[in-house]
Amino acid sequence: MGKRLDGEVSEANFEWSEGQVPAPGEGQYLLHNLWYSFDPTQVFLVGEAGRPETESGAIPLGEVMRGFAVSEVVESRHPGFQPGDLVHSHVGWEDYSVGDGTGWAPAYRIPSDVPPNWGAGVFGITGVAAYFGVTEVAKGKPGETFVISGAAGGVGSIATQLAKLRGLRVVAIAGGDRKCAWLREESGADVVIDHRKEDVAQRLKEACPDGIDIYFDNAGGPTLDLVLDRLRNGGRVILCGATSRYRANPPLPGPANYLQLIMLNARMEGLLARDYLPRVPEVVGALLPLLRSGRLKSKEDVLVGLRNAPTGLARLYSGANVGKQLLQMDAPKPS
Repeated sequence: MGKRLDGEVSEANFEWSEGQVPAPGEGQYLLHNLWYSFDPTQVFLVGEAGRPETESGAIPLGEVMRGFAVSEVVESRHPGFQPGDLVHSHVGWEDYSVGDGTGWAPAYRIPSDVPPNWGAGVFGITGVAAYFGVTEVAKGKPGETFVISGAAGGVGSIATQLAKLRGLRVVAIAGGDRKCAWLREESGADVVIDHRKEDVAQRLKEACPDGIDIYFDNAGGPTLDLVLDRLRNGGRVILCGATSRYRANPPLPGPANYLQLIMLNARMEGLLARDYLPRVPEVVGALLPLLRSGRLKSKEDVLVGLRNAPTGLARLYSGANVGKQLLQMDAPKPS
C-alpha cells in the first residue's frame, strides 16, 4: 500500500516492491499465487485519506495489499496441505505467500479437476455468494420475478444465470452496452435494463407490472428504493453488495421505502459469502456439471501480470469489467 484513497482507485495508491521468497515455518505452507480475484469490498483495505486505520480497517501503509487467490502449494510444513495442492485463500498481492490455513477467511483446497481460474471465480467468494444467495437466501420458486442489480459483475453474472436455471423470470440491471449485450445474448435474462441510458423506474414498471418477488442487490443506492416500491407481498431483498455506496462522499442515505417491508410482510436480509466458504464442496457439486455442459457460463474479464493488480481493482469502480474480474499471474516457480 502506498497511499490512501483521495478520489478514485488508481495505480497511485500502490507501490511496487521486491524481496526474497519467504520460507514456511512449522504449521505453514508456501504458496505460488496463480490467479487473483478482485472484489469491490477490497476498497475498504485501501482506506481513505484522513481516516485513521483503526476506524477504517485499512491495511497499514507500507504493507502488502490482500485479496482472494488460487495458489499452488510448493512447500508445506502443514499437515493439511501438500505440495501440488491448489488452495483458495486470502493472501497478499505477491508472487509467493506463506499461510497456515487461517485468517480473514479459511483456506480450502480446489479439486484437481477444477481449473484454477474457476477456483478463483465461480468457485471462489463471488460464486459462493451467487449460489447460496439464489438457492438459500432468496428461496426462489419457478415463475417468480427476480430482479438483480450489478447483473454483469462477478456475483451478478452467476446469480442471473442460476435464477433463470431455477425457472425464475429474471430482470437484469447493468450499466453500459457491453454488459447489457452479454446479458441479452448469453445470460438468459428475460429483460435487461441499462441504468446508464434508461429510466430504471419506468423500465421496472413495464417489466414487472405485477410486482417483484425477489431483489438481489449488488449495487445499493436509488435502485433499492425503486424496487421496494414495487415489491410484492412476501417479497425478499437480498443485500449482497452496495458498490454505489462504497466510495460515496458524503455517504448516501439509506433506503427511504423500507416501511414497505412491514406493509408487505416482506424481508430484507444480508448475505456474507465468507460464512458459506466451508460449504464450497456443495457449490462445486452443483455447478461443475452445469459449467461442463455449457448450461452455466463463467464470464471472466482477465488481466495478466501482477503489476496490473491495481488496474484490476480500479476496473470494478469504473465499470470496465464484464463478468468476474480476474488476474492471471505470470511469475515462474522457484528453481
